[in-house]
Amino acid sequence: MTSIGILSDTHLVSCDNDFLHRITHAFNGCDIIIHAGDLTDVAILKAFSGKNVYAVHGNMCNLTTQKALPEYRTLIQDGYTIGICHGAGNRHNIEDRMFTLFPQADCIVYGHTHLAVCHTVGTTLFINPGSFQSTGRYGAQGTYGILQINDDGLHGAIHELPWTS
Repeated sequence: MTSIGILSDTHLVSCDNDFLHRITHAFNGCDIIIHAGDLTDVAILKAFSGKNVYAVHGNMCNLTTQKALPEYRTLIQDGYTIGICHGAGNRHNIEDRMFTLFPQADCIVYGHTHLAVCHTVGTTLFINPGSFQSTGRYGAQGTYGILQINDDGLHGAIHELPWTS
């Protein structure tokens, strides 16, 4: 089984202890990490040392990060195609735009809305991990996704980060 950790909208310029604690809690069993944009600064990806990281930039990323990371990308893992893009614009039709970008994908990972979703449309699994850094709506603590690939196919889930003191 392959476990892929998914996060988005971290909005950080550097790694602090709280972020390092959160990623250890969330992604301890994951060898692959997908960051769906709005890192703000590419330097935070250093926190995932030893893991295979697939990241894209978002609309809030600084110029250095926009130049270092693509706007969108495709990952082939265990025979499945995963499209990755931060997204932009109106949240009400963002999945339509993502599907247009990745019409052959088995799974599409996106961010931007800060609203976590994990559902299937037709044969395509859509995952938006929400906001990892407690910038979600209504005081949400922060969310992330886990994508598992096994003999039964693709399985996604959204998880909430624990409250910090």
